Amino acid sequence: MELNDIKAVYFIGAGGIGMSAIARYFLHRGVVVAGYDKTPSELTARLEREGMLIHYDENVDEIPHACRNRETTLVVYTPAIPESHKELARFRAEGFDVEKRAQVLGMLTRTHKGLCVAGTHGKTTTSAMCAHIMHQSHVDCNAFLGGITKNYASNYILSKESDYVVIEADEFDRSFHWLRPWMSVITSTDPDHLDIYGTKEAYLESFARYTELIQPGGALIIHKDLEMTSRVQEGVRVYDYSRDEGDFHAENIVIDNGEITFDLVSPVENVSGIHLGQPVPINIENGIAAMALAQLAGCTAEELRYGMRTYKGVDRRFDFKIKTDRIVFLSDYAHHPKEIRQSVMSIRELYSNRRITAIFQPHLYSRTRDFYKDFAESLSLLDEVVLCDIYPAREEPIPGVTSKLIYDNLAPGVKKTMVHKEDVPAFVRDNDFEVLVVLGAGDLDNYVPQIEKILLEKYK
Repeated sequence: MELNDIKAVYFIGAGGIGMSAIARYFLHRGVVVAGYDKTPSELTARLEREGMLIHYDENVDEIPHACRNRETTLVVYTPAIPESHKELARFRAEGFDVEKRAQVLGMLTRTHKGLCVAGTHGKTTTSAMCAHIMHQSHVDCNAFLGGITKNYASNYILSKESDYVVIEADEFDRSFHWLRPWMSVITSTDPDHLDIYGTKEAYLESFARYTELIQPGGALIIHKDLEMTSRVQEGVRVYDYSRDEGDFHAENIVIDNGEITFDLVSPVENVSGIHLGQPVPINIENGIAAMALAQLAGCTAEELRYGMRTYKGVDRRFDFKIKTDRIVFLSDYAHHPKEIRQSVMSIRELYSNRRITAIFQPHLYSRTRDFYKDFAESLSLLDEVVLCDIYPAREEPIPGVTSKLIYDNLAPGVKKTMVHKEDVPAFVRDNDFEVLVVLGAGDLDNYVPQIEKILLEKYK
């Protein structure tokens, strides 16, 4: 369907972080927006307050009449929804235009200039940084993000004037192959989702295919020394970046007393005096990629400085809850071994003389099976590791695959414990900490408010 033909949009799996951003886009366009989700959440409640019609029973009779005209209704579903879902099956049987979230984002990259951020990890923070820089600049943007930004308390930014749209490009299920980026960053290509791809080679090939989709006249900004080959079309500019070298990189980095400053070296224009609003070492590299994208889109040096200084972060991405001389507590969305390694090293850089404990909930049985030794290696950089049961998400259990695989491979000298997630608050209450981080991509984060309260009472 063409964008202007759409009078109603129905979402199957409405409460997902990425789906809700698209729902907000169509709400702002003034069309009827409705949908189904399995369980109510804070996000679905917010969408309902904003005007979306949502129900929580798998029932075709609950579909609003405005969403029953196949000529004017777009149906959007998440890959987590099974093909047997009654509502999805009904829409398919009646010939509706049924698309994945990624296909809808692809439509938007054909009607706007897409600034897309892809990569195994780092893409949520990098895209959120870029979106914030762009939104507060004279260029502005729309944005569809994979996390709730603290600057806007939303995963979506709307601009009725800007021709740019910032999109987090998801490699799961090869979703990013639906996009047609104007420019793209690739942050990392450490193999993941092997339940989908099967092999590391197939994973890397998928990223190579993605680079072919960048439009001539645009640009690819790729992390230096990635284990992949880009296949951009003629007319696409290619730049590399990293923290310390590349076309875009940082110089004069100063990390002191909880603050981080550096200068940006750029083929467009060097920018001195960058202050990180969320002063975490890994954000130096994320910030370089975000500023490269924004600078190539036309943002000025002063707009880059202001955007980076005022960026507040994303929920669950280095999300500090308590920072005192006695106790530091934060939550970080980390589900891949390399991502965990970067997270732990950043915390080490900030708190080199303090004992660091992580409570980690592995995400997916297949990922744990494929990478348990790598998880153990990354977690062994900590002083203490507390392991919870695996969060299954879309998967059924795999015989013999439990958190014990990681536990048994942790390095000697690392203090280790296994705890059921419901027992985490009691564990926190009964033990002593200096720096505590909750790591994972599952539902362990639901306990963060309770943990925060316990720690504040213990260390007031």
